[in-house]
Amino acid sequence: MDAFYASIEQRDHPELRGKPVAVGGSGRRGVVASASYEARKYGVRSAMPGVTAKRLCPGLIFTGRHHDLYAEESKKIRSIFYEFSDLVEPLSLDEAYLDVTENKKGINSGTIIANQIRKQIFEATQLTASAGVSFNKFLAKVASDINKPNGIKVITPEEAILFLEQLPIEKFMGIGKVTAKKMHDMRIFTGGDLKKYDEIVLVQRFGKVGRHYYKIVRAQDNRPVKPDRIRKSIGAERTFLEDLESMDSMKEKLDKISEVVFNYMVKKDNYGRTVTLKIKTHDFKLITRSKTFLSEVRDLGILKETIYELLANNFEVFEKVRLLGVTTSNLSKEHPGEGIQLEFDFDEKKDLD
Repeated sequence: MDAFYASIEQRDHPELRGKPVAVGGSGRRGVVASASYEARKYGVRSAMPGVTAKRLCPGLIFTGRHHDLYAEESKKIRSIFYEFSDLVEPLSLDEAYLDVTENKKGINSGTIIANQIRKQIFEATQLTASAGVSFNKFLAKVASDINKPNGIKVITPEEAILFLEQLPIEKFMGIGKVTAKKMHDMRIFTGGDLKKYDEIVLVQRFGKVGRHYYKIVRAQDNRPVKPDRIRKSIGAERTFLEDLESMDSMKEKLDKISEVVFNYMVKKDNYGRTVTLKIKTHDFKLITRSKTFLSEVRDLGILKETIYELLANNFEVFEKVRLLGVTTSNLSKEHPGEGIQLEFDFDEKKDLD
């Protein structure tokens, strides 16, 4: 979808149409969740601090978030996907992979299907969508960003290699600013430059992900579209209007965040073995600390105690905190075929027959 949250706000509020709009907070600690294309012309992007966005675009209009509305529109859009294929892998509320090799409509053109889906989405929601069509997930994802907004890009097998060789390295999915800077230092600016390096060198420079870079620049991606994507973690975090400085104030905030995470685990009956504390300091340094148990954490008290312990063990590392987060991973439903670790009390002799 094109600027999904912001587009919904512009659709529902005519006075916002054609104007630079950001969904999120405009305050000192606010963050942009979505920006309209009018705002993006000024460099406003999602995940950007609200104050930075306002500085780039003085006329920027901030709106609140309406998550229930966004989720409802997402359901409408997803139902359209399922009219064409059951092989739908959602990535978020506004994005998904579809495998249409064998589709319900019997259409033998991915391009025709993509345009039909885009047309039906607009008719149902008055929102525009962009599509990427190709023979693997990586290329389809990259293509989907080429002609935004309200566009489509098709990459055929015959075009793929030349397309990737000419593609700026920043446009490769999975290569962020830090990795791009490292590649620039190696004189890698396009896919063609990346292709000059063999697999061993890329692994030496970038670790295991170097193998991924070696393959994708050669249009190699055999990942299937998985309609039953397994959740890897459950987490929540909060940015504070004022920096936290005392242990007590941090514990108070972590109490509420831990309860949100635990309640969601209960709701989904999906518990984690690894508990992670996330801390962002006043000067934007990110600290994460984790503890892994033999079995899932199914008690709110244990979750809180673990978070307190991780906080106390690292309290001397930072002075002021602007964000705290709690995440559980190694979820029980992530490995559905694995057995459950049993714990026995050996303080007294028991019959284990």
